Amino acid sequence: MIFDDLGLAPEILKAVHEAGYTTPTPIQAQAIPIVLAGHDIMGGAQTGTGKTAAFILPLLHKLSRHANTSPSPARHPVRALILAPTRELAMQVQESAKTYSKFLGLRSVCIYGGVDMRAQIAELKEGREIVVATPGRLLDHVEQKTVSFGSVEFLVLDEADRMLDMGFIPDIKRILKLLPTTRQSLLFSATFSEEIKKLADAMLKAPQLIEVARRNQVSETITHRVHPVAADKKRYLLKHLLDDPGMTQVLVFVATKFGASRLATWLEREGINATAIHGDKSQQDRTKALEAFKSGTARVLVATDVAARGLDIDDLPHVINYELPRVAEDYVHRIGRTGRAGKKGEATSLVAPEEMKQLVDIEKLTKFKIEQVVVDNFPVGSGTLEMRERSGRDRGHGHKHEPRVAHGPKTPVDRLPSPIAHIPRVPNKPVIAADGFDFSKPYIAKGEEGAAPATADKPAEKSALAPRRPIRPVAALLGGILGKKDGA
Repeated sequence: MIFDDLGLAPEILKAVHEAGYTTPTPIQAQAIPIVLAGHDIMGGAQTGTGKTAAFILPLLHKLSRHANTSPSPARHPVRALILAPTRELAMQVQESAKTYSKFLGLRSVCIYGGVDMRAQIAELKEGREIVVATPGRLLDHVEQKTVSFGSVEFLVLDEADRMLDMGFIPDIKRILKLLPTTRQSLLFSATFSEEIKKLADAMLKAPQLIEVARRNQVSETITHRVHPVAADKKRYLLKHLLDDPGMTQVLVFVATKFGASRLATWLEREGINATAIHGDKSQQDRTKALEAFKSGTARVLVATDVAARGLDIDDLPHVINYELPRVAEDYVHRIGRTGRAGKKGEATSLVAPEEMKQLVDIEKLTKFKIEQVVVDNFPVGSGTLEMRERSGRDRGHGHKHEPRVAHGPKTPVDRLPSPIAHIPRVPNKPVIAADGFDFSKPYIAKGEEGAAPATADKPAEKSALAPRRPIRPVAALLGGILGKKDGA
């Protein structure tokens, strides 16, 4: 089958041929006829199989009857709404819409956060048939009353599973209430879950399910490899790998925004052209970093999962997981940046022993064992991660521990020998120390030997050898010196 057999408008086919495509991918070959027939779709395919064109091409065909060159905004109401989870993916979808509609009189706009709304408002006022938007920024425009959905005929929810992960489902439900009930709806997702199916039930009407690959399956053209390494040696192993001249363009995934910036800076200091992209960067900086990577100015792009879905880079050969994702499905999306459209790619993961659980979850999800290769001079301990895991279990379970012994003397304090134990004790006889001190008598300070002993009715008298200090007058708080008469 070729695109000419799908029944698309001549203007669209011309744009497709100019883009260099002649044969549709499996998801495109199945989805396009169903959309053209007017049915709702719940479509699933692994990342990089052409899901975007699978809905953009038939959508443009059905909107072509509204195409016109009139400058009046009233002639260009919003007729198709496409929701995407990230700015990068929204920009990619809108770029595809512009590419394939270049010979049609249809207008499109991309709406996302992180930039000034005024430019987007100006485009909406001019009239746009196709709006590609992230949910949060679209609701901002709804509150500003700068967008109207009264003429919407098509709704597309792209990367629905990512919408769920990012917490956009409440926003999507708010948007659904604003749309006409009579519409054609399409839901596309790289993976399906029970939550996604529930959303589909509320959003779609008698949808047809299209799933061209096993759920969470990764491309067969990708080579997977794990390098066991201690966590504090990861950056050095990464540099060792990047020293290979064959690593011409590498996308490196990390877990945190701070980690992305720090790793990119360290690589720059090591003489490797690198840049970072993450959620804290402005849209201008993110676009600049992505363009530098695509053009080859930056050899390494360090990214968080915000870039896992939305980066569309031709012939990206290498993806490195500097840190494994906490959610196993994100591994599928990360490595889906390489090996696209049947091309070969390599996915390498640097895995510390404490990341063993994530690796096990990934292997359960993908249903295959990933080869582990220990790199010389970067030992992780005794052998592979499996050996480390087993040895850790052996140490932690079933091992008999000796009871802890407290520090200090083992003999109780109340049983310690007395400091005068060496002095012989004779009953009813005084105990005299070597210096003449009699332990059987009460202690009397020096200079008081002549004082009379105290009795029950007469306290002991002070010795004359211990002179008393003269009593000094004490000033009362407010009344002067005690004992003085007023006016004295």
